[in-house]
Amino acid sequence: MSTTHEAGWAHAPGALRGPAWLSPPADPNALVPLLWSATAHKRDGDLVVGGVAVADLVAEHNTPAYVLDEDDFRARARAFRDGFADYDVYYAGKAFLCTAVAAWVAEEGLHLDVCSDGELTVALRAGVEPARIGYHGNNKTYPELRRAVVAGVGRIVVDSFAEVERLAQIAAELGAAQGVMIRVTAGVEAHTHEYIATAHEDQKFGFSITSGDAFEAVRRVHDAPGLELRGLHSHIGSQIFDSSGFEIAAKRVLRLHARVGAELGVVMPEMDLGGGFGIAYTTQDDPTDPARLAREMTEIVRQECRGLGIEAPRLSIEPGRAIVGPSMCTVYTVGTVKPVTLDGGAVRTYVSVDGGMSDNIRTALYDADYSCTLAGRASTAPPVLARVVGKHCEAGDIVVRDEFLPGDVVPGDLLAVPGTGAYCRSMASNYNHALRLPVIAVRDGAARILLRRETVDDLLATDVGA
Repeated sequence: MSTTHEAGWAHAPGALRGPAWLSPPADPNALVPLLWSATAHKRDGDLVVGGVAVADLVAEHNTPAYVLDEDDFRARARAFRDGFADYDVYYAGKAFLCTAVAAWVAEEGLHLDVCSDGELTVALRAGVEPARIGYHGNNKTYPELRRAVVAGVGRIVVDSFAEVERLAQIAAELGAAQGVMIRVTAGVEAHTHEYIATAHEDQKFGFSITSGDAFEAVRRVHDAPGLELRGLHSHIGSQIFDSSGFEIAAKRVLRLHARVGAELGVVMPEMDLGGGFGIAYTTQDDPTDPARLAREMTEIVRQECRGLGIEAPRLSIEPGRAIVGPSMCTVYTVGTVKPVTLDGGAVRTYVSVDGGMSDNIRTALYDADYSCTLAGRASTAPPVLARVVGKHCEAGDIVVRDEFLPGDVVPGDLLAVPGTGAYCRSMASNYNHALRLPVIAVRDGAARILLRRETVDDLLATDVGA
């Protein structure tokens, strides 16, 4: 966040104090490095990313826009590749994917996880080796599965008995040998928002270990000609900061792994521990270094395997947010500034920008927290507690719930929100007929468009008229 825990500016009389953890910044023009990509810094008040001044980008490309730091993305990909050197590391494409990013993933030696036919199309167009692609999803259709098998996708993660039957039929028709992972539900309650906690029993993903469905799914895949049983897949949720949740899930999944060996005589060669590694959206978040995560997760598996008397399977993980999340920021132009007096006389300053929930739905959907900074100039004005909101016709259209901004913020100022690489462009919409934003990659002082801004012609292309 552009805020810190240090004592800073005095509050104006009647002003809000915000959440207990939020305090005014000692230097309102400084960045907190943990929240930004590695190359981001301020130069005379101007935000610079990848050697490019954001104000210069805006002059050429307008706002709102996503700005992606290519060097930072690649460095984070390498950190997972090297930290988890004995694993297969799959970049979770659902966080953010385009052909350039898919190519970067391949160039940095990672595998790629997709969860739709569209994501598979992007991966193949980018030249990703099909054998290094994993395919997820809880309701993959017959045509989607068939295309994946024909393409030579390395592994398909099955999520239901119906999907096992479909995939077995396709493999038989094509005379193919298809690698299969089985998504299991370990019954772990990850400490995250209920919509992104995915390993408890009452949700749509996977086969329950407790009910016996997971074991039955293993048996059916093993018995199906043309399906190669690779192993079990577990994913406990998202925005997770320690290995404790992974520990509980890994133990339960490894016990099933051992049972399969004992009762079916099948030694599955692989196991996927999923992703969900958290990033810092505010100063309250404390992400763990990939190398440390690797050490802790590896030791968890080794200890459990020793206790069960089995060989450790080949492990894989699926970071997405942890790679692309901090690598991107979103730049907006302020449109209006409105101080609002609340009951009791406190004042909250509403700062409206030219984007909102159409380019970042996470605040409205998950009650997510973000931070922001004044991006186009320096300011010495005392800070005020502000709420940055979008331009859409929804009271819940909030971009940054609480942030200290300079008290002289005015229409025309630039604001930048860090940590928007994951699930912002991927979940973007045309709500209120908004045009989706461009993604502009920056590196070594140069910028290039990866995804162009939508146009009115794009918007009307599917409108066939009255």
